[in-house]
Amino acid sequence: MLEKEKKTEIIEQFRINDSDTGSAEVQVALFTERLKKLTEHLKLYPQDHHSRHALLKVIGKQRRFMAYLSRTKPETHRLLSTKLGLRK
Repeated sequence: MLEKEKKTEIIEQFRINDSDTGSAEVQVALFTERLKKLTEHLKLYPQDHHSRHALLKVIGKQRRFMAYLSRTKPETHRLLSTKLGLRK
């Protein structure tokens, strides 16, 4: 899980308006941070299959959100990809 301060910081950075906490952009940013944490954890504990399963689930969710953004807002998709350092 993400710390409350880090999560709040990510939400403030990627939100669309002042009351936004769950837009696709915010969700993708939160998933990206969670993926970084899970990847670091799996480097230390390569036999942790439960965390590996969680990593794969989060990757799937992130890909679906990015596909949605690609369909609906291609420019936002491109900007978010470059800002977060995502490949596609």
